[in-house]
Amino acid sequence: MNQNQNQQKIQNPETQVQKTPQMNDRDFINDILTTEKYMTQGYDTALNEVSHDQLYQDVLAIYTETANAQRSIYNLMFKKGWYGVEAADAQKLQQSHQQFQGYSNQFPYGGQQLQ
Repeated sequence: MNQNQNQQKIQNPETQVQKTPQMNDRDFINDILTTEKYMTQGYDTALNEVSHDQLYQDVLAIYTETANAQRSIYNLMFKKGWYGVEAADAQKLQQSHQQFQGYSNQFPYGGQQLQ
């Protein structure tokens, strides 16, 4: 059996939009989501490179607002059935968990919480 056949798509019923040469609601919202993703990546890079504390705080506030907007747009698209995700394979999920659980032993203090 093909691996792709085992995966299930998680998606709501699709809200129908008129398909015309002009952009429809789905096209506009998809464009906005793509823009928000691009913006959060840019702000993320800036946060890693900003050295001035006040500028860091300002960019962090903008990043947080943009990330929240991105999540809201994603939720809207998912609700309307315009964005679906693949269900995770339980066995692969367990393997990844075990793999990364092992990495915690390599951290200082054996992965224990610092107090």
